[in-house]
Amino acid sequence: MMKYAAAMLLPFFLSPAFATNEFWQQGMTDQRHQITVYRSATCGCCKGWIAHLREHNFDVKDVTVSDVEPHKRELGVPPQAASCHTAVVEGVTIEGHVPAQDIKRLLSGDHNQRLLTVPAMPSGSPGMDTPDAPKHAFKVFAISNDDQVSVFNEYTNY
Repeated sequence: MMKYAAAMLLPFFLSPAFATNEFWQQGMTDQRHQITVYRSATCGCCKGWIAHLREHNFDVKDVTVSDVEPHKRELGVPPQAASCHTAVVEGVTIEGHVPAQDIKRLLSGDHNQRLLTVPAMPSGSPGMDTPDAPKHAFKVFAISNDDQVSVFNEYTNY
């Protein structure tokens, strides 16, 4: 009986409307992008980030793999920039819990960035914003085509 009850409640707890911070719904646009996400089958926060992308009109190709590391290496993700999932959109690598708004902002203009990353897995970031999760400050870093690192955006009070 307990397993049945837990199974019935699981979709409720994982539903985007319940699990996400309204802050991440700001700035939604009709702009659509195709994105491929490489993730572990067992990672719940990756599924939360994918739900966040879909809310922002990303067409997600969700690729579950047994090991994400080969994709990180192939796409040039430095170890200090790594997180739990890796994605590619319009030739740009997205590493970790990067807000959809930042991805769209990068793609909407001229840029020379090859990678946006939120290293590690900061609590409160999209996909890590479960109910009652603390909202830790974090930065979105950009790495240019010539490997220069800069701060693309910063979140402190959200």
